[in-house]
Amino acid sequence: MDPFQVDLTNCDREPIHIPGKIQAHGFLVAVARDTFIINYISTNAVDFVGKEAKHFLGKPIADLETHFKTDTNYNELSSLLNLLKSGKPSDSLNPHQISINQNTYNLIFSASGTELILEFEPMSSDLNLDVQKTIGKSVSGILSGRNLSSLLDNAAAEIKKIIDYDRVMIYKFNEDGHGRVVSEVKNDDLEPFLDLYYPATDIPKQARELYKINLTRLIADVNSHNSPIVTFQDQNTALDLSHSALRAVSPVHVQYLKNMGVASSFSISLMAKGELWGLVACHNYLPRFINYKARDAAKLIGQILSSALEYRQEEEDTELMCTLDAAAAEVSKQIKAEDNIVTALTAHPVTFKNLTAATGAVLVFNSEITRIGITPEDEQIKEIIMWLKTHVSDAVYHTNRLPELFLPAKKYSSIASGILACVLSKELNEWLIWFKPEQIKSITWAGNPEKPVEQNEVGLMQLSPRKSFEAWTEIVKNTSQKWSIKEVSVVMKMREEIIDFNNRKANEIRLLNDRLQVAYDELDTFTYTISHDLRTPLSAIKSYSELLLASNKSLDDGAKKILGRVVAGADKMNFLIKEILQYSRVGKAEFEPVKINMTELLDDIKQEVIAALKPKNLELTFGELPDILGDKTMIGQVFTNMLNNAVKYSAKSDPSKIKVEGRIEHNEVVYSVTDNGVGIDINFYNRVFELFKRMDNVQDVEGSGVGLAIVKRIAEKHQARIWFESELNIGTVFYIAFKN
Repeated sequence: MDPFQVDLTNCDREPIHIPGKIQAHGFLVAVARDTFIINYISTNAVDFVGKEAKHFLGKPIADLETHFKTDTNYNELSSLLNLLKSGKPSDSLNPHQISINQNTYNLIFSASGTELILEFEPMSSDLNLDVQKTIGKSVSGILSGRNLSSLLDNAAAEIKKIIDYDRVMIYKFNEDGHGRVVSEVKNDDLEPFLDLYYPATDIPKQARELYKINLTRLIADVNSHNSPIVTFQDQNTALDLSHSALRAVSPVHVQYLKNMGVASSFSISLMAKGELWGLVACHNYLPRFINYKARDAAKLIGQILSSALEYRQEEEDTELMCTLDAAAAEVSKQIKAEDNIVTALTAHPVTFKNLTAATGAVLVFNSEITRIGITPEDEQIKEIIMWLKTHVSDAVYHTNRLPELFLPAKKYSSIASGILACVLSKELNEWLIWFKPEQIKSITWAGNPEKPVEQNEVGLMQLSPRKSFEAWTEIVKNTSQKWSIKEVSVVMKMREEIIDFNNRKANEIRLLNDRLQVAYDELDTFTYTISHDLRTPLSAIKSYSELLLASNKSLDDGAKKILGRVVAGADKMNFLIKEILQYSRVGKAEFEPVKINMTELLDDIKQEVIAALKPKNLELTFGELPDILGDKTMIGQVFTNMLNNAVKYSAKSDPSKIKVEGRIEHNEVVYSVTDNGVGIDINFYNRVFELFKRMDNVQDVEGSGVGLAIVKRIAEKHQARIWFESELNIGTVFYIAFKN
């Protein structure tokens, strides 16, 4: 078999489960499962049985047993192997004590494909105590920790008491494969490794997989020479040692330990939910051997600790989960109780921000941005949404390093390095977004992880890891605390509730629109009926009254006066009907906006108003008159009504001063009509634009109370804003702002 040459260019692919060697403190034999013929044997067997290893290849296991020089039955190994062959688990046999040349060994069985492996290692141990008797007390001490941190600290302390290694660390793997020492107990003369990070390359993936198979791993002496495994020359299949206790150590890892000054190491795997959570990593600075029973006891402690840490972690996770679930339940209740989704999500003590552990949250709904907590500014939020719409297709998206993905976010990374975004409607540009602040972390590595190699004397890049293992600090920016699975799931669930709410509201609005259309059609019919059915009798009343006045010469002055009032009343009624029709038509009218020359339009309106009202002492002036976009006829109505009112209500002033001017402000053209008339009482401010509403101080001025209602409706039709400022007996300024 060609040996795999290991260097740092391929150590992550090193087949460490088939090293072709074992550690030298024991020896190994592998036999065919069906015949018990020896197919593999370690060369150091000669040191234990006094016969060269190759002598036994191809021979039955009983032949090896004859060289044990013991009084035991020579068929003992065959009997044990038969039990395994019949299906008895190897764990039920391990360890089996066996004597070889007057020395007692632990025989450890395992399977490897078609082979059964027998490993012989010393029964004696460097430990001077009965480990199994101390387990009960140790487990009690470990489990006394009330939280995850104290649980791990107790575990490290108890394990050090049991195995008496110089240093015991608990090492936790992160999602990215890097690891951190989260607990440590050590001799006083050693430098601490607590809180140091180790890169994923220190324990590559294939090593982590083996830690899941073998829950304990002993390296007794890193300076001892490994013993090769020999087999038949025509058999080119390497022996899989995944389950082996004696499996040799990767030369890369051996060098790694030597550079740390470690002579012996022992590890216990910590599992959580079927995955490798971490390791109990034990270092000794002199060679140490721990026998099988001690290792098995340590494995039991590891399994108990694994269960406990999984439970403690779930306890701590459950506390957060309960908090988020309670917030979700409250927000859900608010959604059901409120008619307005913005109110439901933002106007109560529990808001949608509480659905996560975020420090800020944003709701973008109906083109409005509502911010809660610490968030970017509105313009920055719009930038983020544009990026999300372009780069994200998922309904819910999250990252804990937004500034690394969206570079403009570096300007506000301190408050928004983490983002969890939930789209409610891409078409309407409606979003829920949560933010987490930057966590500038100082990650202290056990040496610089970027410089793990150097060239050896033959030019090969070999492991030269951080020879002093001095702390090397890396500052990590633009990242936040990660979003938990629970946070994401709560947001996804709440998204469905909000979308359901919006759909229900949309259906309600659709029904209301249908009803409104029916009512609108009925109103249209009613308006036509009024205009037709009332105008006919009014015309008759007016005609008969005028005929009576003209033809009956015998009428006295009183009768003529009464008939004159009848004619004037009919004219006024006709005028009101005309105004009502005009008001109703504004709502129905559709138009294409065009550019309007306001100078020409206002000059024409000025002439019409002066001709109609014939005002005295009028000073009507125009300032700047920028063009606007709109329907010329409707805009003509607006300014005709406003100028009519200005002239009528300032008629008592001497002189009557009126000014019309416009100015461009940002994205609007703002027009004002200023007069020095009677002004508007503050008590009537909220009724100015209502239909048929007139102030008490203008009852003697001719008017219908419809004009400003028409102006308001036309402004809304043009998506313009209209408001006023007024002071009684001083004058009024009406403003109307059109989109530019």
